Amino acid sequence: MHEEDARAWVAALINSVSHGDLIRVVVAMWAIWYARRKAIHENIFQSPLSTHSFVNNYVSDLLASKPPRAVKASVQTRHPKWLPPPAGCTKVNVDAAISKNLGRASMAAVAHDQAGMFLGASGVVLEGIADVETAEAIACREGLALASGLTLQSIWLASDNANVIRSYKC
Repeated sequence: MHEEDARAWVAALINSVSHGDLIRVVVAMWAIWYARRKAIHENIFQSPLSTHSFVNNYVSDLLASKPPRAVKASVQTRHPKWLPPPAGCTKVNVDAAISKNLGRASMAAVAHDQAGMFLGASGVVLEGIADVETAEAIACREGLALASGLTLQSIWLASDNANVIRSYKC
């Protein structure tokens, strides 16, 4: 499928389904991509039933956690602005978070093209990670794996940990 055809398909999907159905489709695609990646790269196979159950539970949790609509306050807040990558590059943002109480770390990567179009995302949770820089380095590795999985040629890896970025000699 060509990129233009894919964009047209996504635009048609967004315009033709309700918001709730679109959320379910996106979560299902994410879960299938994750299961496929686990099967290819880690030789871990998930049953279709477990993937289906994950999608149902995730969507239910997402809808349950949706805050009630509140009246908008007149206070203006500044949100960080996404900065596009240099010409010819795809930007992969990575980040990590550590739960010191549970001894777990979550790492994630998100890829966007120069126009800010979402290309893909990946995440992993690992036990026994207590060091922030180790978690950030694993997040960078996850970003590189995402770029490889998406067959991206030229990437701009972005992290909020300057020490880890400096240690990569790409």
